[in-house]
Amino acid sequence: MTGTLPRGGGLRSMGASLLDQVLAETLDPAYAQAAARKAARAGEEPPEVARRGRRRGRLVVALVLAIAGLLVAVTYDQAAAGEHGRAQVRQALLGDIDDETATADDLTTQLNRLRRQVNSTRDDALKSTAVGQQALDALAAAQQGAAALPVRGPGLLVTLADAEPDADSDPVGGTTAPDPVSMVRDSDLQIVVNALWAAGAEAISIDGQRLGPTSAIRFAGEAVLVDFNPVTNPYEVRVIGNPDALSRNFIHDPQVTALAGFYESYGMRFDFAKEKDLSLPAASLPELRSATVVPRGGPTSDPTPGD
Repeated sequence: MTGTLPRGGGLRSMGASLLDQVLAETLDPAYAQAAARKAARAGEEPPEVARRGRRRGRLVVALVLAIAGLLVAVTYDQAAAGEHGRAQVRQALLGDIDDETATADDLTTQLNRLRRQVNSTRDDALKSTAVGQQALDALAAAQQGAAALPVRGPGLLVTLADAEPDADSDPVGGTTAPDPVSMVRDSDLQIVVNALWAAGAEAISIDGQRLGPTSAIRFAGEAVLVDFNPVTNPYEVRVIGNPDALSRNFIHDPQVTALAGFYESYGMRFDFAKEKDLSLPAASLPELRSATVVPRGGPTSDPTPGD
């Protein structure tokens, strides 16, 4: 008996059968079994247990959120308390400054009143005698030389100022810093003051600070100090003296001429004008370092050198 062979010839081999099995079972059997066991356990879990698990998870999330909120609230409260504390300290310091300033002003007022009383009593006592009058005349000359008395009269008003900011500069994040070269320096004021003294000035003040024999003009950082008092731009130099003589001699000073040219080249302000009426305050009294007893018969004139 002869069997009919399938088309293509012969029986299916063992390799072909294995390939069919692989194509039919794409999932690993062990993995499929584990997934089946997990699904079975989930299906067997009672509904109450599942709800408890979900409720416990929500409680944990709510607790974490509550703790986070509490931490944020505590942090904000501490920050607010710190800011409030700093504001209170700052306000207290400002109050102390105002109190001390008021106290200093009151003491200054009392000092000036007592000084006027002492001066008046002294003048009345000295005027009664010829010797006393000589002492008063000598004292008046010394006070005038020490710039201890306010003065008033015609003179010059000299103004020095920094260059104006560049119109093209960025006022927000650009070149806001002024050029140091185009700023008034202490040496400029020293040149002007020395030239004015040489031109015949009788009294000088810078921004209301009267210059005396021991006055100093210095530069500290970016500020100009006159007798350790800061003065600001623009700098006004008030001068008592003959306006015509002062202006003529002042402008012809070589250092002043060079300084004016420098200011013009850098766009700085340098001008002066004659004034009919200027008032200058008294300078601060110098510290008393020594004193001598006035001899009987009144003060004597200084001996002539060489005598």
